[in-house]
Amino acid sequence: MVIGPHCIAAPVILAPMAGITDAPVRRMAMRYGAGLTVSEMIASEALMTGHAEMTLRANGAGVTIHAVQLAGNEPHWMAEAARLAEASGAHIIDINMGCPAKRVTTGAAGSALLRDLPLATRILEAVRAAVSVPVTLKTRLGWDDTATLAPELAARAEAAGYAMVTIHGRTRCQFYTGTADWHAIRAVKEKVGIPVIANGDLTRTGDAAAMLAASGADGVMIGRGAQGRPWFPGAVAHHWKTGRAPATPDLAEQRDVLLELYDGWLALYGVTLGLRQARKHVGWALEAAAETAGADAAWAKDWRGRILTSEDPAAVTQGIRSAFDQLAWRAAA
Repeated sequence: MVIGPHCIAAPVILAPMAGITDAPVRRMAMRYGAGLTVSEMIASEALMTGHAEMTLRANGAGVTIHAVQLAGNEPHWMAEAARLAEASGAHIIDINMGCPAKRVTTGAAGSALLRDLPLATRILEAVRAAVSVPVTLKTRLGWDDTATLAPELAARAEAAGYAMVTIHGRTRCQFYTGTADWHAIRAVKEKVGIPVIANGDLTRTGDAAAMLAASGADGVMIGRGAQGRPWFPGAVAHHWKTGRAPATPDLAEQRDVLLELYDGWLALYGVTLGLRQARKHVGWALEAAAETAGADAAWAKDWRGRILTSEDPAAVTQGIRSAFDQLAWRAAA
């Protein structure tokens, strides 16, 4: 798949997830074979004012193709934020018109723009005119079941010169409940000629084939299925190319991945914020490790309680090592 000048070897993309897909996670996912990763959602006006959290979210150190996702409801500020992101090294700008969070939609951003196509169009056009790098769009099927506007919004994006559109197979009012409707994405694919990426509920390597068959899409995007498993998008890509699912990384490799990520979070955020940022990732990684070893959920819960209460990075590192040592021993017993 091609996005502007960028050839994406495997059209399997790690989704932008707030508080999750920071630079260390994106680097790791690309190392394991993800075709593309996208930054956390960045509020356009906050980025322009130098907001520390938004600046960290825009960090793309070590990411081969640096895609930055922007959100907002003001065409001028969205365009200015896109210019800043491009000047700071972004290779692709992605526009968020799909986030269902109340704090985002209350400000008429994210998926709220599915209720105001004229404003959404002005934003699309302003951002495209502001930068020379490729621009893409991520959205949902619609605000609710009464108005599935994704095909029309995608057509407007294509007319504005967008290089790709990603569709999460839910409406905003569904949030993350129920099941993603992969079949509904086909209406978008039939409406536009640019690449369409299907998103929602891809949690097993074999899901990609079913998602593509149902949606007719050109690629897939993985969100929650990669939590605690940064190797998973690469595994999906490998299965897609070869028809064979690669082996899940063994416990020693999973431990080393988590320790490297942990060091990356401390380096990016500093100790105080890094400790907090790492907690959810450590919890997910322990759950993934328990699944690999056939341990029950109680094991992961017990070790989360032991590790995640510590404010000492050295103690957290040792706790991670001890947890994986115990799990390896149990698996071998």
